[in-house]
Amino acid sequence: MPNAIPEDSVGIVEPQIARFNTPLELTCGRKLDRYELIYETYGTLNADRSNAVLICHALSGTHHAAGYHSPDDRKPGWWDAYIGPGKCIDTNRFYVVCLNNLGGCSGSTGPTSINPDSGKTFGPDFPVMTVTDWVNSQACLADYLNIDIWAAVVGGSLGGMQALQWSILYPNRLLNAVVIAAAPRLSAQNIAFNEVARQAIMSDQEFYDGRYADHDTIPRHGLRLARMVGHITYLSEHSMGDKFGRDLRSDKINFGYDVEFQVESYLRYQGDTFSESFDANTYLLMTKALDYFDPAASFGGDLSKALAQAKSNFLLVSFSTDWRFAPARSEEIVNALTEAGRHVSYACVESPHGHDAFLIPNERYEAIFSAFMGRVADKLEHANKKQGEVPCI
Repeated sequence: MPNAIPEDSVGIVEPQIARFNTPLELTCGRKLDRYELIYETYGTLNADRSNAVLICHALSGTHHAAGYHSPDDRKPGWWDAYIGPGKCIDTNRFYVVCLNNLGGCSGSTGPTSINPDSGKTFGPDFPVMTVTDWVNSQACLADYLNIDIWAAVVGGSLGGMQALQWSILYPNRLLNAVVIAAAPRLSAQNIAFNEVARQAIMSDQEFYDGRYADHDTIPRHGLRLARMVGHITYLSEHSMGDKFGRDLRSDKINFGYDVEFQVESYLRYQGDTFSESFDANTYLLMTKALDYFDPAASFGGDLSKALAQAKSNFLLVSFSTDWRFAPARSEEIVNALTEAGRHVSYACVESPHGHDAFLIPNERYEAIFSAFMGRVADKLEHANKKQGEVPCI
């Protein structure tokens, strides 16, 4: 039976593909001569093309941020709670664009794509990406869509890092940056978590130095472990305890090493699901991009000097139980923006959900997000109204 599409949904959406034949120079010193970006759009672009909003996804995100791909779809896009008619990013007022980043495995050119030089999948030969490379490719997509200036660039986690990088690299091409549950660079602990996840994948006997496609296999075991490690860091101790506690799957302890606690079952399920849907080389690439992100590095380590390049207004949001990107990390960005003389609004939201809180409905978070985006829309509409006024003679 078809799924009933909610009234506040963007409805059925269809992905589109943009093809580029102009070489993209990459931070690693290599280039992509040709590449494709898959994206979705929601809402209507206004006459002067000024109401466009770019959504940047996190590590395992995709271009499918809102709506449904068919009436039978049971699950909407990953940020459907925040994108749609009357929602925080109101598609009655904004034209919203979300893409799958280069190096992804959901339709944009990446390790699973065919390498034109070999006729086989790129696999480990695909270039290592950085946040700067993604932002540069997103700027190419903006050109493709004839969007000169984004009303806002918005993202959570790794997506928030991209929004921050946009404000530095292309200060004249965005009016507002929304940086949610992010950090100005990874801590040593976060890099360590990523390295454990990568080692789990690379030590899998089915990995074959990244050429598992040539062997018609997948490093499932390594991907499962990587996802389990990552998933633990996305949740808070409170949310895990509240959801699972020390509940057993059966009514007794079996004194063995099979699954006994509900939390073990949950993590294995998450790992199994992820290992069947996400590419291992892409996971390595995405976590490395996270590790490398440090916009202050090009400015002598001074984040305020880096952010002095920006011209946009900023909204930063952190979450009280997010220990992966703790509120103190967002406050580093806020302090640097303040020192650089930029206009910034900041809120730390109480939530029991840890790092995943930026994906989950929360009344205060929604109120803050909606108020900021509402002001953005109001300013655009006021500016358009003034431009359309006939001067008195």
